[in-house]
Amino acid sequence: MARLSSLFVAILTLTPTAYSRHLRASKVFLDGRQVQNEYDYVIIGGGTAGLTVADRLTEDGKTTVLVIEYGVLSEAASLTTVAGGFSGMSDSQFMYDIRSVPQVNLRNRVISVLAGKVVGGSSAVNAMMTIRGTAEDYDRWGAFFRKNSHWTWEGLLPYFKKALNFVPPNADITRTANITYDTSFWGNTSGVYAGWPSYQFPATTAQMEAFKGLPGVEIASDSGSGVPGVYWYPTFMDPKTVLRSFSKTGHYDNVKRANYHLVTQSKVTKIVLDGTTATGVSFVPAPARGQPGNTAAPVTTVTARKEVILAAGGVHSPQVLQVSGIGPKKVLSAAGIDTIVDLPGVGQNFQDHGMISASFQFARIPQSARPSSDDLRTNRTLSTWSSQVWAANRTGPNSIATGNSAAWLSFPVISPRSAKLSADLAAQNHAAYLPTGSDPTVAAGYRAQMLSYASALSNNNTAFYNLVLQGGSASGLLVDLHPLSRGTVNVNPANPHNTEPQVDYRALANPLDATIMGDIVRFTRKYYLDNPKTKDWGGREVSPGASVTTDEQLATFLSSSLSPSVYHPAGTCAMMPLELGGVVDEELKVYGVKNLRVVDASVIPTLPGANTCQTVYAIAEKAADLIRYGAPKV
Repeated sequence: MARLSSLFVAILTLTPTAYSRHLRASKVFLDGRQVQNEYDYVIIGGGTAGLTVADRLTEDGKTTVLVIEYGVLSEAASLTTVAGGFSGMSDSQFMYDIRSVPQVNLRNRVISVLAGKVVGGSSAVNAMMTIRGTAEDYDRWGAFFRKNSHWTWEGLLPYFKKALNFVPPNADITRTANITYDTSFWGNTSGVYAGWPSYQFPATTAQMEAFKGLPGVEIASDSGSGVPGVYWYPTFMDPKTVLRSFSKTGHYDNVKRANYHLVTQSKVTKIVLDGTTATGVSFVPAPARGQPGNTAAPVTTVTARKEVILAAGGVHSPQVLQVSGIGPKKVLSAAGIDTIVDLPGVGQNFQDHGMISASFQFARIPQSARPSSDDLRTNRTLSTWSSQVWAANRTGPNSIATGNSAAWLSFPVISPRSAKLSADLAAQNHAAYLPTGSDPTVAAGYRAQMLSYASALSNNNTAFYNLVLQGGSASGLLVDLHPLSRGTVNVNPANPHNTEPQVDYRALANPLDATIMGDIVRFTRKYYLDNPKTKDWGGREVSPGASVTTDEQLATFLSSSLSPSVYHPAGTCAMMPLELGGVVDEELKVYGVKNLRVVDASVIPTLPGANTCQTVYAIAEKAADLIRYGAPKV
């Protein structure tokens, strides 16, 4: 922190010539007056993708890049603490304060829309779960375009490897916990680490092994292998320091380049267009926390000699496009914004993973599986030992974030009616479940997605079910990995420039979502209550309760308990063909606009069955190559 503070002091105490806008070695700015007039690339958003792309583009030492970030540059301990996994997210100063519109199918509940507001973005505050989807998740993306698209599992795997530096767990823990991994799916050159804690609760291993009591469940050899199953996975953590590893630590902190600039606490007001060519970005000082935007704030405009790259995330990238006059004409007109490019897909196709708040408990975890994570709270000897080894050498249970083992299972494994629900989804009038008046191209894209999902529901290549195992007696936070409903993120028509966008998850808009989620609950009952591997563990169901059995009863339960978000907002600037409601093409270029790309989770056309962070890193690594070298020959 001392080094960073001294840098700020050096910048702010320079002579008046410090504000002349020419290239200099300093790379972090607090004020738009300090940046130069022109850069080769201007990147909107200093998060997971933005910093990754900036690092790669400036590697030659010549290409100049400015990153514009709304949040602060911080060394706060809450951002780097590993224990428990939620320290960053619980620090509200680093989170956007956004609320959804009332969800009509969730009893008009309003949902918190969480995203990181700090240099590093959501990679600075997420749960540190280092997960990638199945091969079919990524093959699906390319299939929306053509048979030989480079957006496939094989096309992305090199970038998954490039994105992370995999450090295997130590030999003792590997042996005692029975951890399996395969380094052929990982790289070891990135500054972003995928590491492992130095301790695992024996109960976690036992709970993982218990899945073998259910038919059809496979134990995958590695979380990065591209297949569904139950498996161990690493943490976004540097195992040497036992601190969070994220885009700031991997793509900014140790990068010493005069051609890589970052300006913080700055809000982008629009992408500057000359006709339909992006030429730069305008921004103002970000308002103080809890304060509305200042319409009189000084505006800085920076020219992008080559391209503007939008990396503001699934919630804010569509907002930036819309306030710049790029988006659905109906939405822009309602907000009093002149339409420069009528692009119907901007802000549509909004997706997030749904979390089902069921609750199950094991009353008697066997002694052979102890200690459990519960024992850390109830056993003073274990708790004391944990504190001592952490203080001595940063080892033990405090090196665990949210856990390292989970089930990611295909639908035929968890549901006996997968074929029927597959047929039901294929036969739907899909457009009926979109917002009234949706553009025909958006409806066509949704239909293409649902037909792909219909196929996935009846095969074993896509994971629909997720249960994280944490080695404790209670669990049941279940995730639907492929919700069918689609929402919207559009500017607030009453005040598009100085308020957050209107976020509508449209949860359970497609009625088959509730049916699928009901089967997710039913399968979890089997694991806890009808499993030969757990029959002596005293399993019981707390919620929704044994009397809740029918589809209708489960749907009622979901209406009062479902969260339509696990903070993985995506899809709002979808990479799909224009005739399918797409916003960007296979090179991530915005349709109808020259010199403008989007690189973040908003381009994801259909969510992977996984936490999104690792996928966004891979997208960013691939995008950097697309920008520098063009599309690969396939």
